[in-house]
Order: sequence, then C-alpha cells, then structure tokens
Amino acid sequence: MSFETSVSGIKAAATDLGVVGNNVANSSTTGFKSAKAEFGDLYASSLIGSVANEGGQGVALQSIRTNFSQGSIDFTSNELDLAINGNGFFQLSDNGEALYTRAGAFSVDKSGFIVSQAGHRLQGLPLDSEGAITGALGDIKLSTQLVAPQGTKTAEIVANMDSREVPPATVWTGNFNAFATPATQPDASMYNSSTSMTVFDDLGNPHVMSISFIKGTNNAWEARTLIDGVETGAATAMPFGNDGKFATADLPLKINITDWQPLDSTGASNGAPLQSFTVDLSDSTQYGAVFGTSSIVQDGYTAGQMRGVEVDDSGVVFARYTNGQSQSLGQVILANFNNPHGLANAGSTNFVESYASGSPIQAAAGSGGTGVIQSGALEGSNVELTEQLVRMIVAQRNFQANAQMIQTEDAVTQTVINLR
Repeated sequence: MSFETSVSGIKAAATDLGVVGNNVANSSTTGFKSAKAEFGDLYASSLIGSVANEGGQGVALQSIRTNFSQGSIDFTSNELDLAINGNGFFQLSDNGEALYTRAGAFSVDKSGFIVSQAGHRLQGLPLDSEGAITGALGDIKLSTQLVAPQGTKTAEIVANMDSREVPPATVWTGNFNAFATPATQPDASMYNSSTSMTVFDDLGNPHVMSISFIKGTNNAWEARTLIDGVETGAATAMPFGNDGKFATADLPLKINITDWQPLDSTGASNGAPLQSFTVDLSDSTQYGAVFGTSSIVQDGYTAGQMRGVEVDDSGVVFARYTNGQSQSLGQVILANFNNPHGLANAGSTNFVESYASGSPIQAAAGSGGTGVIQSGALEGSNVELTEQLVRMIVAQRNFQANAQMIQTEDAVTQTVINLR
C-alpha cells in the first residue's frame, strides 16, 4: 500500500510539472490564461464512514483551475486586433458550435467574415447605417461592395456679406448657360461676391454649384445660383435687418433648387433623375467686414469602396469608405459566465460552455460586467514566469521526494524478505 501512496505522489508531481510546463510554453500566447493544478488527499472509507485512525492513501488531482486575471494590453497597428479590458469573452462560431476566447487577433477571410486565427467566425449583432439592431446574433461580415451614392438633399452656407458694399455697376441679365451657343456666363461686375461648393446627383456624379451675392438697397441682398455653369432659376431674396441678421419671420431662409436636371460635360442629361434640394443661408450675416464663408456643408456623396475598419470601445464595427463616409456594420457581443472557472478548454485559447460554468450572459461591451473593447491592441498571456519557475522547482522536489520514498519502502520490504 505504501508503494501506491508514493506512486500517487509521483503522478501528482508529474501532473503539476505538466501544467507548469504548459504555462511556460504559452507565456507569449495571445489571450492565454495560466492554470494551476489543485490536489486533495486520499483516505480509505467504507459504507459507515472513514476509520478514525486510518492512514492516508496518497494524493489525487482534484482540478486544474484556470486563472482568468487580466493580461497586459499590447498595442498593434491592426484595427481588427481587439483586447478586452475587464471580464468577458469574445464569442466565436465553429460551424455552429459556440466557442469563447480572450484572444482577439482577428482578420477578414476571403468571404468577408471576421475570423480568429483558427478561422472561427466572430459573433455580433447586425446594425443598419443608423446603428439600430436589425437581426439576431450571428457572424459579422464586411461587405466589399461599393457603398451606394447619395444625391445632395440639403446644404448649408454660413457667410458674411460686407455691409460696406454698394450695388454692382452692371445688372444681372440672367439665364446664363455655359453650354449655349455662344456660351454665356455672369461678369464679375454683376455681383459683389461669390462662393462655390460641390453637390452630387443621385448617381453620385459631382457638380459645381456657384452662388453669387448681389447687394441691393436697404440692407437687401439676393442670391443667384448656377450649377455647372447653368443658371437654376430666379433669385433668392436676402433681407437683412439693421442688426445684420435675418428677421425671425424670414427664417429659415433657403435657396430652393427645384427639378434640377444633372448634365454631363457636353451639356446633355447624364441619366440622373431630376433633383430638388435646398441651401440654408439662415445663419449668414451682413456686418462691416470683408465677405467670407465660415462653413459650407452638404449631405451628398459619390459611391465609395471600403478603405478600412474601425471598432469602438462598445464593439461597434465601422467601415470607412473612400468617399469619406462610414457605416456601422455590426456590434461585437461579449459573453460572461457566473463561474468562468467551470469553462472547459477547447484548444487554440478557446473555451466551451459546461454544466459547471453555467450558460453565457451576453451583453454589449461596457455593460453587464463584460468590460470594454480596445481596438488595435491584444491581450497578452497572464503567465508570470518567475512564479512558474518557483512552482517548477517545488514540483521537482515533490517528485524527487516521492521517488526517494519508494526507494525507502523498497529497502524496508527487502529487509522483511531477508528475515530468517
């Protein structure tokens, strides 16, 4: 029986060395969580309980406990490298099987899915362009298609008209057309100041819109517009008050572009439909300062190709496009467990749910105790090498001591055999 007790000690020490060796081997593995072997003593027992003076019968492995403490955060240049600062796990799908990991080294596969280094698909909630959830938890996929263009619907110009100006010497004749024969364009003597902006038709084609401002009498101005050199309609009145602003009754003050026909470089229709939009001038002023524009914005854009991906700290995945737009494609969902120590190892720094761990509690990053996501960073291994080397020495000593115990027991047994 003494031999068996010592053999159990050798097995326990060997298991301890194996666990320590695995920790050391993975000291540089992204998202790796160190483990510790835990043991319990063995005693003989019967149906009526253990014997009061019974000697122990060795040691047995009770569990290999994973240490889920936070690893160090190392920053990278890859936006799809994600680190969790806090509790929680990324949820992956391996052909429908749920896996959980802290290793956030993700990339995009040939089909556009965000995957782990082992090819398992990252799970999240689909979002529309406004950030609203549009479906159930599933694979996060990036679209490589062109994002559709948007024609200009609204625009805004904030400018200051110089109150010291006088009406132009030449009257604006109107009906200018750069494609007419002969071409006609306004002369600089017909207006006091002008500005321009780019607007887009519904096919995403850019067009130059110029706005000329003409001083009248009694603080009154008017705005004349041309798109691609073609005048778009009647003048827009701009009645400033004595304070240099528009009266409340005149607000909002807008230029209304109605049924504009987008043209190509020859002056023919470019195939885009008729388009109407407004240009808001409500915040413009008339002060005794030189003409200037402080803001020109419009909401149209051309088609765009995906240029990059960003992930914010709540896990929302944004695609950036060459046209300057961005769209939310999905939100990474994190999972937590009442007893994470009950998770079963599945290899490749992945875990699977078990009866002991309980069911996953899924939530967006930053809620439900899951922690926040750091994009462009990876969580390193939480292995402390110094601690592991000390444990290795202790396990080695235990192995040697149990081996020596077997030698001692062998000597005692041999003495008994040699009795005459």
